[in-house]
Amino acid sequence: MTADKPHLTHDHIRELLTAMIRVRHFEDKCAELYTQEKIRGFLHLYDGEEAVASGVIPRLGPDDRVVATYREHGHALVRGVPMERVMAEMYGKATGASGGRGGSMHIFDAERNFYGGNAIVGGGLPLAVGLALRDRMMGAPNVTACFFGEGAVAEGEFHESMNLAQLWSLPVLFVCENNGYAMGSALARTEAVTDIRRKAAAYGFATEQVDGMDVVAVEAATRRALAAIRETGKPYFLECLTYRFRAHSMFDAQLYRDKDEVAAWREKGPIVRFQSWLYESGLMHPEEVAQIEAGVEDEIAAAVAYAEGSEWEPLETLTRHVMAEERPAPPAPPAPPEPSAETVEMTYREAVKQAIRDAMIRDERVFLMGEDVGAYGGCYAVSKGLMDEFGEDRIRDTPLSESGFTGAGIGAAAAGMRPIVEVMTVNFSLLALDQIMNTAATIRHMSGGQFGAPVVIRLATGAGKQLAAQHSHSLEGWYAHIPGLRVLAPATLEDARGMLWTAIEDPDPVLIFENVMLYNMTGQIAANAGPVDIDKAAIRREGKDISLITYGGSLWKTLEAAEALAGEGSRRR
Repeated sequence: MTADKPHLTHDHIRELLTAMIRVRHFEDKCAELYTQEKIRGFLHLYDGEEAVASGVIPRLGPDDRVVATYREHGHALVRGVPMERVMAEMYGKATGASGGRGGSMHIFDAERNFYGGNAIVGGGLPLAVGLALRDRMMGAPNVTACFFGEGAVAEGEFHESMNLAQLWSLPVLFVCENNGYAMGSALARTEAVTDIRRKAAAYGFATEQVDGMDVVAVEAATRRALAAIRETGKPYFLECLTYRFRAHSMFDAQLYRDKDEVAAWREKGPIVRFQSWLYESGLMHPEEVAQIEAGVEDEIAAAVAYAEGSEWEPLETLTRHVMAEERPAPPAPPAPPEPSAETVEMTYREAVKQAIRDAMIRDERVFLMGEDVGAYGGCYAVSKGLMDEFGEDRIRDTPLSESGFTGAGIGAAAAGMRPIVEVMTVNFSLLALDQIMNTAATIRHMSGGQFGAPVVIRLATGAGKQLAAQHSHSLEGWYAHIPGLRVLAPATLEDARGMLWTAIEDPDPVLIFENVMLYNMTGQIAANAGPVDIDKAAIRREGKDISLITYGGSLWKTLEAAEALAGEGSRRR
């Protein structure tokens, strides 16, 4: 069997046909169960697109990674996720692949490197970039396969991901399942350029367009793509022209296309086409196909029985996996320095820089990335000089693509790295909000605890006067209301240096808001200052009359107010 040509032995053709039949019959059963209200919520079926998953996924190795879409049941089944666990997840049962947390759109399986479906159109693309970035940085010979529909190419995250993957030579196989309709809008209604592969080619990609209804053609193209990726380390774009026979979702009345169009496509569907060719070639007979179908029906019946007999998750455990259950013990409170202890004078800016530097030295998985963090030294000069010390790979300049590089940091974290993502100013974080809220904050919950995103995102806030509305946000309180995130606002030199240390070791995403007005603040700090507790607030001044609660840049003003109040109280007495 050559690298780019399938060897169609009897075992191999049976494998291809069985994979497609399993997916088709499973989807048919899910549609039936949906009408019976046993499967609830949104249900997006893969009916008609089976040749894509069946042609691509079996060619991947066990250590390769898969990122799918909200139509991912077929991807999961072909990847080897047990059918009973997929079905139980469709029901929302505790025995499901994601513990009942993901449902139809979010099937995860860490054992099989299946990084789940994503309900956000295009949302999985930056995640795939980050997974591949981890493999590139660690020298692992893996490929990440990322599936998405043609509707995703209109999203900014598509273009940001294409650029990053090519810029950094990342081993990603991008698989566009072009089924002609983004929900109910035909491609020609939504895209000025309907030749999808041209969009990827504009970024310098190797691209190929293939008949996505021909499983052999898809497999052959996949073999060529994987061979190229493994040889060059660069990404590859595969556009598969396919069609979904059913509605966008089970809520969809399909008023945007007529029955004749669907019927015409069904006549050239992947199973009909492959099966007819097998009969004509004498490679398989109807009796064997009937045997395959009977076996699949038995498997589906067993999966339904498993789901029906499984328990719902108990109410008392519904808050599990919002945050990690196992986390490092908080560091001991720092002891007051002895009078003779060595202290050094530094700015808040230098304290943050030394925290990053310490982390880079301690752990090779740590890297810093963001806009202008490298050659420029950071917008606020926090990372100045670090690129010279650690190199361009670990102090990584990014394009102006907050969603893309933040999502890449989240993906790298999910694969075991410890990235520090710098967002230049807090208002720019709104461009990355999808990745922060819909991926970083939710991946642990959606996957039933199988995946986490131990990423640290640093944001400059509190930029002072005369910067107008678009640079004057203070969003830390707003982010603190998103379940799954930890939010920090260091005010002292000790916190500026020590909070990052603790945050990097935390298994959950941590956002650190650094007040710009503090960067030039100078003070003495113990030369051996270490990690600090990030689980509870610190008492900065003891008192007995009132409590003043604050954070970040307001700490010092609040302390001044406390002194003033204390003085007034003593005069009145």
